[in-house]
Amino acid sequence: MLDAIDVRILSLLQRNARIANAEVARDLEMAPSAVLERIRKLESRGYITSYETRLAPKLVGLGLTAFIFVKSDETSGWEATSDALASISEVQEVHNIAGEDCFLVKVRLRDTDHLASVLRDKLRVIPHIRSTRTTIVLETVKETSQLKLDVETQEVAT
Repeated sequence: MLDAIDVRILSLLQRNARIANAEVARDLEMAPSAVLERIRKLESRGYITSYETRLAPKLVGLGLTAFIFVKSDETSGWEATSDALASISEVQEVHNIAGEDCFLVKVRLRDTDHLASVLRDKLRVIPHIRSTRTTIVLETVKETSQLKLDVETQEVAT
Protein backbone atom coordinates (compact mmCIF):
# COMPACT_ATOMS: atom_id res chain seq x y z
CA MET A 1 0.00 0.00 0.00
CA LEU A 2 1.19 3.51 -0.76
CA ASP A 3 1.46 6.01 2.04
CA ALA A 4 1.32 9.81 1.78
CA ILE A 5 5.08 10.09 1.23
CA ASP A 6 5.03 7.55 -1.64
CA VAL A 7 2.12 9.39 -3.25
CA ARG A 8 3.98 12.70 -2.97
CA ILE A 9 7.14 11.18 -4.49
CA LEU A 10 5.16 9.71 -7.39
CA SER A 11 3.39 13.03 -7.97
CA LEU A 12 6.70 14.91 -8.09
CA LEU A 13 8.24 12.38 -10.46
CA GLN A 14 5.20 12.48 -12.76
CA ARG A 15 5.53 16.24 -13.12
CA ASN A 16 9.28 16.07 -13.72
CA ALA A 17 11.08 12.75 -14.07
CA ARG A 18 14.39 14.63 -14.06
CA ILE A 19 13.84 16.16 -10.64
CA ALA A 20 16.94 15.78 -8.50
CA ASN A 21 16.73 13.36 -5.60
CA ALA A 22 17.96 16.14 -3.30
CA GLU A 23 15.10 18.38 -4.45
CA VAL A 24 12.53 15.67 -3.68
CA ALA A 25 14.15 15.19 -0.28
CA ARG A 26 13.98 18.94 0.42
CA ASP A 27 10.33 19.08 -0.61
CA LEU A 28 9.48 16.17 1.70
CA GLU A 29 11.87 17.26 4.46
CA MET A 30 13.59 13.87 4.34
CA ALA A 31 17.13 12.62 3.91
CA PRO A 32 18.12 12.06 0.25
CA SER A 33 19.11 8.46 1.05
CA ALA A 34 15.61 7.74 2.44
CA VAL A 35 13.99 9.21 -0.67
CA LEU A 36 16.28 7.19 -2.95
CA GLU A 37 15.38 4.01 -1.05
CA ARG A 38 11.66 4.75 -1.42
CA ILE A 39 12.05 5.42 -5.16
CA ARG A 40 13.92 2.13 -5.61
CA LYS A 41 11.14 0.29 -3.75
CA LEU A 42 8.48 1.98 -5.89
CA GLU A 43 10.38 0.85 -8.99
CA SER A 44 10.86 -2.73 -7.78
CA ARG A 45 7.19 -3.02 -6.77
CA GLY A 46 6.13 -1.91 -10.26
CA TYR A 47 4.59 1.48 -9.39
CA ILE A 48 7.18 3.24 -11.55
CA THR A 49 7.39 1.50 -14.91
CA SER A 50 9.64 3.89 -16.84
CA TYR A 51 10.99 7.40 -17.20
CA GLU A 52 10.49 9.22 -20.47
CA THR A 53 10.85 12.51 -22.27
CA ARG A 54 7.74 13.86 -23.97
CA LEU A 55 8.41 15.48 -27.34
CA ALA A 56 6.41 18.16 -29.12
CA PRO A 57 4.86 16.15 -32.00
CA LYS A 58 4.52 19.11 -34.39
CA LEU A 59 8.13 20.15 -33.90
CA VAL A 60 9.38 16.68 -34.83
CA GLY A 61 7.18 16.52 -37.93
CA LEU A 62 4.30 14.46 -36.55
CA GLY A 63 1.58 17.10 -36.34
CA LEU A 64 -1.39 14.88 -37.27
CA THR A 65 -3.07 12.84 -34.54
CA ALA A 66 -5.77 10.34 -35.42
CA PHE A 67 -7.80 7.74 -33.59
CA ILE A 68 -8.65 4.58 -35.50
CA PHE A 69 -11.51 2.35 -34.43
CA VAL A 70 -10.76 -1.20 -35.50
CA LYS A 71 -13.20 -4.10 -35.89
CA SER A 72 -11.61 -7.52 -35.91
CA ASP A 73 -12.63 -11.14 -35.87
CA GLU A 74 -12.48 -11.64 -32.10
CA THR A 75 -13.24 -15.35 -32.20
CA SER A 76 -9.79 -16.00 -33.58
CA GLY A 77 -6.66 -13.92 -33.55
CA TRP A 78 -7.41 -11.32 -30.88
CA GLU A 79 -3.87 -11.45 -29.48
CA ALA A 80 -2.30 -11.62 -32.91
CA THR A 81 -4.29 -8.57 -33.98
CA SER A 82 -3.42 -6.56 -30.87
CA ASP A 83 0.27 -7.51 -31.22
CA ALA A 84 0.26 -6.55 -34.91
CA LEU A 85 -1.35 -3.18 -34.15
CA ALA A 86 1.13 -2.51 -31.34
CA SER A 87 4.09 -3.27 -33.62
CA ILE A 88 3.27 -0.44 -36.05
CA SER A 89 5.78 2.36 -35.43
CA GLU A 90 3.24 5.18 -35.87
CA VAL A 91 0.94 3.67 -33.21
CA GLN A 92 1.19 5.24 -29.76
CA GLU A 93 -1.65 3.45 -28.02
CA VAL A 94 -3.72 0.31 -28.55
CA HIS A 95 -6.81 -0.23 -26.40
CA ASN A 96 -9.08 -3.28 -26.47
CA ILE A 97 -12.52 -1.71 -26.06
CA ALA A 98 -16.11 -2.72 -25.39
CA GLY A 99 -18.82 -1.78 -27.85
CA GLU A 100 -19.20 -1.93 -31.60
CA ASP A 101 -15.45 -1.87 -32.28
CA CYS A 102 -12.71 -4.09 -30.87
CA PHE A 103 -9.73 -1.73 -30.65
CA LEU A 104 -9.08 1.99 -30.36
CA VAL A 105 -5.69 2.95 -31.80
CA LYS A 106 -3.95 6.33 -31.44
CA VAL A 107 -1.48 7.28 -34.16
CA ARG A 108 0.85 10.23 -34.77
CA LEU A 109 1.64 11.03 -38.37
CA ARG A 110 3.13 13.64 -40.69
CA ASP A 111 -0.05 14.37 -42.68
CA THR A 112 -3.11 12.78 -44.28
CA ASP A 113 -0.98 11.08 -46.95
CA HIS A 114 0.97 9.38 -44.18
CA LEU A 115 -2.34 8.38 -42.54
CA ALA A 116 -3.60 6.88 -45.81
CA SER A 117 -0.37 4.92 -46.17
CA VAL A 118 -0.60 3.51 -42.64
CA LEU A 119 -4.24 2.51 -43.14
CA ARG A 120 -3.60 0.93 -46.53
CA ASP A 121 -0.16 -0.62 -46.06
CA LYS A 122 -0.03 -1.47 -42.36
CA LEU A 123 -3.52 -1.89 -40.89
CA ARG A 124 -5.53 -3.38 -43.73
CA VAL A 125 -2.97 -6.15 -44.26
CA ILE A 126 -3.49 -7.50 -40.72
CA PRO A 127 -5.45 -10.74 -41.30
CA HIS A 128 -8.23 -10.47 -38.69
CA ILE A 129 -9.13 -6.81 -39.23
CA ARG A 130 -12.60 -6.49 -40.77
CA SER A 131 -12.91 -2.69 -40.90
CA THR A 132 -11.56 0.62 -39.62
CA ARG A 133 -13.08 4.01 -38.87
CA THR A 134 -10.75 6.99 -38.50
CA THR A 135 -11.21 10.24 -36.62
CA ILE A 136 -8.68 13.04 -37.20
CA VAL A 137 -7.90 15.35 -34.29
CA LEU A 138 -8.31 19.04 -35.17
CA GLU A 139 -7.03 20.42 -31.86
CA THR A 140 -5.86 18.84 -28.62
CA VAL A 141 -7.24 20.64 -25.58
CA LYS A 142 -5.67 18.38 -22.95
CA GLU A 143 -3.29 15.46 -23.16
CA THR A 144 -1.44 13.98 -20.21
CA SER A 145 -0.06 10.70 -19.00
CA GLN A 146 -0.09 11.85 -15.38
CA LEU A 147 -2.40 10.02 -12.98
CA LYS A 148 -4.25 11.81 -10.20
CA LEU A 149 -2.98 10.29 -6.98
CA ASP A 150 -4.13 10.57 -3.41
CA VAL A 151 -3.68 8.38 -0.37
CA GLU A 152 -7.39 7.54 -0.03
CA THR A 153 -7.57 6.17 -3.57
CA GLN A 154 -4.45 4.07 -3.04
CA GLU A 155 -5.77 2.47 0.13
CA VAL A 156 -8.78 1.20 -1.83
CA ALA A 157 -6.94 0.31 -5.04
CA THR A 158 -3.96 -1.57 -3.64
